[in-house]
Amino acid sequence: MDAAEIFKKVRKIEIKTRGLSNQIFSGQYHSIFKGRGMAFSEVREYQYGDDIRNIDWNVTARFNHPYIKTFEEERELTVMLLIDVSGSNEFGTKNATKEEYITEIAAVLAFSAIQNNDKVGVIFFSNQIEKFIPPKKGTSHILRIIRELVDFKTQNQGTNVGESLRFLTNAIKKRCTAFVLSDFMDKKFDEAIQIANNKHDVIAIRIYDARETVLPDIGLTKFKDAETGQNIWVDTSNPATRKIYENWFNENENYLKKVFIKSGVDVAKVRTDEDYVKPLVNLFKRREARL
Repeated sequence: MDAAEIFKKVRKIEIKTRGLSNQIFSGQYHSIFKGRGMAFSEVREYQYGDDIRNIDWNVTARFNHPYIKTFEEERELTVMLLIDVSGSNEFGTKNATKEEYITEIAAVLAFSAIQNNDKVGVIFFSNQIEKFIPPKKGTSHILRIIRELVDFKTQNQGTNVGESLRFLTNAIKKRCTAFVLSDFMDKKFDEAIQIANNKHDVIAIRIYDARETVLPDIGLTKFKDAETGQNIWVDTSNPATRKIYENWFNENENYLKKVFIKSGVDVAKVRTDEDYVKPLVNLFKRREARL
């Protein structure tokens, strides 16, 4: 892709996602992350109606009377985008590839942050950290991020979600809101996501294609693993083969569900043949309802 094509695509994404960011958040951006961008201020005596979750048990024990922590909203949030650039995201059978959806959703989130005067940073990852863009403010910074999303050339094709989360935990010292945009074709990141969400506010945006949920009956077909490059012939007309694939998919679904519930991470599932606005709006409505 030459410079003119990149500019044209960046401009197209900018125009589309600027408008969508307002539609998705409907002016409720900061309330969705309320309590996540709060800084400890002081303790005071408990009063009727105070949230008991804010009780400072150390001070309460010392004075034998309940005290609560009070907080002040910090002037700005830091939003981190963890972008999966592994080979499996090049797949897509209908409206768009997973990669294209990840790019647009990341741009929506980035523009929303900038419009609210917050910082945005990016971690591109495959089976290792491909690139780190430290959080900054400003439209020019966002346009740089979108250019990288549009034209990023990954060095590796595998996926390691855990590595990206460990990098986030170590690299970003101040509490942030971190969106992990991935198809989550990976396992063994249970501990990493738990630790990351204890320090930060981690939100999972899972992008998948409808064709990935069921193996179609199309006879003997050659498949290529986008992450390993390995080719394999599969007899999709064999019911046992399709059942094995179905079991594998359901096992992975159950694994992800358990991991997200156990770690307390909010998740939105976005399918490439559907509009991504609705699942994002529903995600943020659920968050707002809990506050």
